[in-house]
This record gives sequence, structure tokens and C-alpha cells, in this order.
Amino acid sequence: MKKIEIAVVDYGMGNLRSVSKALELVGAKAVVSDKRSKILVAQAIVFPGVGSFGPAMNNLKAKKLDDTIKEAILRGGFFLGLCLGFQLLFEASYEEGKHKGLGILKGDVPKFNIPEKRGASLRIPHMGWNTVKASEAGEKMFNGIKDNSYFYFVHSYYCAPDDNALIAGKTSYGIDFCSAIVKDGIWACQFHPEKSGKNGLRLLRNFVEEVEKCS
Repeated sequence: MKKIEIAVVDYGMGNLRSVSKALELVGAKAVVSDKRSKILVAQAIVFPGVGSFGPAMNNLKAKKLDDTIKEAILRGGFFLGLCLGFQLLFEASYEEGKHKGLGILKGDVPKFNIPEKRGASLRIPHMGWNTVKASEAGEKMFNGIKDNSYFYFVHSYYCAPDDNALIAGKTSYGIDFCSAIVKDGIWACQFHPEKSGKNGLRLLRNFVEEVEKCS
């Protein structure tokens, strides 16, 4: 069986090597690219990210990848956003000022504001292993993964979608926040599946298998 081809978007701020390796481990062919032509012909797109929201949007615009990603999603293609790649899907972030995002999902990306009585022992950034509680929207994303399983996080800001029906998973860190969403062919998560061991690989395999079903 021919492997499905997944474009890993290279906008200068993603941990491309580890994401590509993880995708290949679960049976996909990963193609790292910043070229519109290659991204749009792939059977799915993975949008990774490590770094700051504002510079990431500047990089996307400089490479004209903002329009490429929007076009791919409007076509109804499969898409997986990881960490910063999740946050950039929203309308705005308040990281070092206010910055407009891609606006594909309604909502914003505020900084953790943990109540003092809860946050005495909680540091920002939220870094390390934490659990994710799946919801109904996350049935396909977390298929075969035990509820409240651990995934690896590194972030100081979190996604707050306007539509709670999109929330596929929640995590508690002083507050309960959205750590994953699913909307049609769009999957996205705040944690790093490529750094989350067998649970992360299973999530990536679930994504690949969903793409295969529709290819």
C-alpha cells in the first residue's frame, strides 16, 4: 500500500525533524516544505511550531504561507496543528502585545492567569507532562488512548475557542483549558505528540488513518 504524503509546513519555527520522524514511524511519508505547490498537493498538512506568535505570523506572511494554509483548509483538506501551530489558527494572541492570527478558528490566545491560591506551586511556562481529558469531539483523535493519559506540554499561552463544541480535550493547570480541538478535517493540539511517547504516536497514527480512509 502506498504511503500517504503529508506536508510538514516549514516556516522557520517548527521542530521539523522530530515531527517528520514521528509521522514516518506511524506510516506516512513526510515532506518538509515551504512551497505552496508541494503543500497543496499533499494529502494532509501538519503545521508544527515552537516559538513566539508574532514572529511566527511574520514568517508565514513573508513566505506567503498564511494564504496557502487558508486555501488548503478551505478546500476541505486534512490539517493537524501542533502547539504554536494550534495557536496560530485563532484570531489573535496576546503574546508580547496583540497579534492577529490566521483567523481560521474563532477565539483568541490569552496568557495563563492562574488564581494565586491555585498557582502558588505552578510555574509559567507550563512545561512537562500533564493529562488530557477527551470529550465527545475528540473521539477519533484519542481513539485507543486511555482517558486522562499524559502528553508533553511547553507553553505560556493557551487557546480559548469561542465554540466549546470544538473542544476535543481539556487539561488542568491552575485552570481548565482547551488542549485539543477537532473541526471537520482540522485537528489541533497544544501538546507535542511527537514528544509524547506511545500516546503521541497513537494520536498521530489516528490522524494518518483518518486521512487514509478518505484518500
